[in-house]
Amino acid sequence: MEKRSQWGTRVGFLLAAMGSAIGLGNIWRFPATAYENGGGAFFLPYLFALLTAGIPLLIMEYTIGHKYRGSAPKSLGRMRKGFEWIGWWQVAIAFIISTYYAVIIAWAILYAGYALNGAWGSDTGTFLMEDFLNITEPGVVGGMNMKILIPLAIVWMITLTVLGIGIKKGIELANKIFIPTLVVLFLIIVVRALTLEGAVDGLQAFFQPDWNAIGDPGVWVAAYGQIFFSLSIAFAIMITYSSYLPKKSDITNNAFITGFANSSFELLAGIGVFAALGFMAMQTGQDVTEVVAGGIGLAFVVFPQIINEMPVLSGFFGFLFFASLVLAGLSSLISITETYVAGVAEKFNLSRVTAVVIGGGLSAIISLLYATNGGLFFLDAVDHFINSYGVALAGLFEVVAVAWFAKELKNLQAHANNLSDIRLGIWWRICLGWITPVVLGFMLLQNLRVELMENYEGYPIEFLFYFGWVVAIGAMFVGALMTVRKWPNNELAMPKESEEKEVG
Repeated sequence: MEKRSQWGTRVGFLLAAMGSAIGLGNIWRFPATAYENGGGAFFLPYLFALLTAGIPLLIMEYTIGHKYRGSAPKSLGRMRKGFEWIGWWQVAIAFIISTYYAVIIAWAILYAGYALNGAWGSDTGTFLMEDFLNITEPGVVGGMNMKILIPLAIVWMITLTVLGIGIKKGIELANKIFIPTLVVLFLIIVVRALTLEGAVDGLQAFFQPDWNAIGDPGVWVAAYGQIFFSLSIAFAIMITYSSYLPKKSDITNNAFITGFANSSFELLAGIGVFAALGFMAMQTGQDVTEVVAGGIGLAFVVFPQIINEMPVLSGFFGFLFFASLVLAGLSSLISITETYVAGVAEKFNLSRVTAVVIGGGLSAIISLLYATNGGLFFLDAVDHFINSYGVALAGLFEVVAVAWFAKELKNLQAHANNLSDIRLGIWWRICLGWITPVVLGFMLLQNLRVELMENYEGYPIEFLFYFGWVVAIGAMFVGALMTVRKWPNNELAMPKESEEKEVG
């Protein structure tokens, strides 16, 4: 049995929290988002979003987990019984994300090996889609892509082993290795990228401010969206992790450190990526605008092209880049999987190892769908809908439930202030009670308007219905279904102050 307060050190908790935030998306999503939304001018709404939504939400989730001492479903259920389903909804979202996240890490493992000998050749786009993925049509599963199975099995073995060992000896120790190593690797990548010919042009394209963009509401929505998704808010991660903190922990300070550390890494990623893009543009005689790409295409098509153009140590540079993707991905996957391992263990009174085997094993089996020849299309559709209409909507429900229905912000503020050097004031309640709900609501309406105007990526409407809408809405229904079963031994009752609550 493991005690609820399990982080060995504050550093261990912070590294784990940063590991959940610094994921694959930080490396390829932020640079493209910033560039497309005003370049250097984007940093103004980005910083505003961090201070008015990102950090306030982190503080709220840290405080909920720390005060109510449980996984997201248990903590929210202890706050008010009817809120348990929101926690399970978030857990279901985390489960869905873990099923395809593992496959992207498996790709990165293979590409780290390909980088050493340039196995992707000169046409990296064709290599990815045809030679590597053997892509089919949207909605067509095709055969199993056998080359992905071994690295996918390795990803799950590492993840489930770390989780099975426990919090202090598993998750904390893993992140003490992964996160410092990731930062060192990426610093090497950035330094090398900055020494390449054309790097200055890339950085100029990245930082050149378009001040006219500041007046575009879409830019502000993009800034809030970037902050919201990059900090792993409403994934049930931060509530779960903070529940393992000792009784006397500086909640507010921890949230500020996590938020600014995550943003610093995103900025570092932007510098490295655009310095490399500037080099590629010069080598191919193109403008930087012509070589910019976002999402998976940036990592698995554009960066291999950049590596091909490098004069010396190109294979080593490529290996470092994809190794950093692997480390970033593993740290996030471990955090994501912990949410449903903790929830299932508490709800069904299971041991940690049993919960890891059941929850992680089921996720690993479902992940095989994304390792098929049609896996990329399934991954793309599920990722788009679960983020746009799962994470964002669950976050909106969470903050409205806490701020408007339970009216718990003052109580949470008092709890955090009793423990923290940085005291919360009315600004915190205004941010969570008004700014964040309004922005999230507007963002969801904007996403829905675009969705109704045209099919996402031109995919067939039937495909989007089953692997988009059904998945996103299904997570909500799973959350409600999980509340039907009662907690064992009156688990929703708050433990006494003198007790250290144990989890199975």
